[in-house]
Amino acid sequence: MTHPDRFAARYPFVLDGFQRRAIDALDAGESVLVAAPTGSGKTVVAEFAIDRALARDGKCFYTTPLKALSNQKFGDLVARLGAAKVGLLTGDNAINGDAPVVVMTTEVLRNMLYERSDALDGLVTVVMDEVHYLQDPYRGGV
Repeated sequence: MTHPDRFAARYPFVLDGFQRRAIDALDAGESVLVAAPTGSGKTVVAEFAIDRALARDGKCFYTTPLKALSNQKFGDLVARLGAAKVGLLTGDNAINGDAPVVVMTTEVLRNMLYERSDALDGLVTVVMDEVHYLQDPYRGGV
């Protein structure tokens, strides 16, 4: 059984075609952009990306444009993966920043890239949630 098959078997439903195509592409090492309506199941694809990074003993950064969303996603991932595996970095919080999965605002990732931070060592996956906010002129440069 392939990694995508084992992953899909965890869910009590059959994955949609777009989810399966995205997961298969990620498993093949490709980059993926998923644009779909709210509630359509994009999170399943993000969860596979995280699972794949952990299976490869790599780090995954999960970025969001808002501190509140980062805090929410941090809580969700801690519930799913356990506190030891998940960190949070925002302008207000720094929790377990060396964890294999770190939730952060997009600006924190930007700063890491500009600084060529050592935190990028071992990074194999970046999930960018709500990526459409990157073009928002009211957010400043990201």
